[in-house]
Amino acid sequence: MKRVRAKKHLGQHFLNEPAIAERITESLSTPPAHVIEVGPGMGVLTQFLVKRPDIELQLVEIDTESVVYLHKHYPQLQDKIIEGDFLKLDFQKLFPGKFSIIGNFPYNISSQIFFKAFENRHQVEALVGMVQKEVGRRITSGPGSKEYGILSVFLQSFYTAEYLFTVDEHVFIPPPKVKSGVIRLLRNDVEKLPCDEKLFIKVVKAAFNQRRKTMRNSLKNIPCNMEAIKHLPVFNLRPEQLSVEGFQELTSLIQEHPLCE
Repeated sequence: MKRVRAKKHLGQHFLNEPAIAERITESLSTPPAHVIEVGPGMGVLTQFLVKRPDIELQLVEIDTESVVYLHKHYPQLQDKIIEGDFLKLDFQKLFPGKFSIIGNFPYNISSQIFFKAFENRHQVEALVGMVQKEVGRRITSGPGSKEYGILSVFLQSFYTAEYLFTVDEHVFIPPPKVKSGVIRLLRNDVEKLPCDEKLFIKVVKAAFNQRRKTMRNSLKNIPCNMEAIKHLPVFNLRPEQLSVEGFQELTSLIQEHPLCE
């Protein structure tokens, strides 16, 4: 069967270097067991994953042409290939229990994949993915960096995040216009944040949506008795100066000073 045609609207750039593919799959070392590969395309990662006895593998692919290719080349996965949009899947219904995610993620939805992992953090134990280098740096960066942002804080609250290596443009068909990066997330021991998680999400988003402003200005629309606490040093900081734990402490502080009824 001929190669699958890369489709621009799906953000497809097929990795054409087996050594890099093998290195990516080897980066998913622990925990093994149930693994979901997102966007396998022509199976450049799949060819190595199917050889691992420690993995129960399922594939999720939205491209019909790729699904036909995978069925033909991986007959042992016939009932393990899900044709559909990964972002719309009901994880609890389709994948009961915990699992890991791996994939060469389409650039146009890579951030959304990580947001979905964050929303399903009680199921997603680990994630290894190739993304646009800029996105990889954003997820794994710490405070003080210009890349540090909403995804950094959300994901690093529940995962250890590592930037593993950079992949050049020329090993893809067609080659993208930017470099790629492979990152790994491993679930930490945090089951519940020491603050209200819904408020935490609001605080982080509000802060980074106006990242050039100080916390005093960017959080002025967060419901709380700001007059009572705005003199504290934390409100003189910009969001990139505050650690993950700092955002949690700030959220707790806001919780402790509700608006008077």
